[in-house]
Amino acid sequence: MKLHEYQAKQLLARAGIPIPEGRIATTPEEAEAAARALDGTVVVKAQVHAGGRGKAGGIKVAKTPNEAREHASAILHKQIKGLRVRKVYVERAASIAKELYLGITLDRDRRRPVVMLSTVGGMDIEEVAASTPEKIARGWPDPVLGVLPYQARALCFDAGVPAEQRNAVADMAQRLYGVYAKTDATLIEINPLFIQNDGSVLAGDAKLDIDDNALFRQTELRDWKEVSPNEEVEERARALGFAYVQLDGDVGIIGNGAGLVMGTLDAVKNVGGHAANFLDVGGGAKEAVVKAALEIVLANKKV
Repeated sequence: MKLHEYQAKQLLARAGIPIPEGRIATTPEEAEAAARALDGTVVVKAQVHAGGRGKAGGIKVAKTPNEAREHASAILHKQIKGLRVRKVYVERAASIAKELYLGITLDRDRRRPVVMLSTVGGMDIEEVAASTPEKIARGWPDPVLGVLPYQARALCFDAGVPAEQRNAVADMAQRLYGVYAKTDATLIEINPLFIQNDGSVLAGDAKLDIDDNALFRQTELRDWKEVSPNEEVEERARALGFAYVQLDGDVGIIGNGAGLVMGTLDAVKNVGGHAANFLDVGGGAKEAVVKAALEIVLANKKV
């Protein structure tokens, strides 16, 4: 389950992580009112469950409330990676001196969380991870103890965080791990983490993915769940107990067992085809189950 940026930032703020003041808006008029209340330069941000919003034109700076209304009008109902924007987050603009990256996810090889910190933050962090991984400092805290103070400081030294911000960034890393553990997250990121001109640090963006298997005890977060029209088929499949992921091809795939389905995807790709989905009905599927799976696959008009 993915949270919107504004929802993730609510959780960061509760944990004592500084965030810019912001307000949610679903119409251009609400965005104008939010900018007027914030009284200064603001950033209008599309709220969709997708990365790359800036490159897709989903993040705009507005110096006046009228400009905020114009940007919101352009962004609302825009398609970003196939997802329609239905709300924007109007946020006070930061005075940015430097951008960092801070994130936590699960390292399956080591069977424990990995905390990642880099002084090269922003939109191209994936490229940094692929081409110059040495620029990302990593630490593997004990899952029970969390990020201890000396581990957080060591990360800051390894990443080359400026001395003036080491204590603040180390504190933020510890607090972020608290949110990661408390929410049963599979991924939590602050990208970018701003160092402002006055030397203070601020969470410029926030990404938080929750483990679906833990939603039974994450009752508040479960109520925050939003399903876009693009995700309705996946939700229907999940309700039926299928492992289903929609892809961009036109060849429907149904299989018994994840390994067999993955092998089928590879076989289709090897002969020049493009899979429309991953669907595992599980072992011993009965007639009704296969019928439901076929209906889900054929609901995709590309197939």
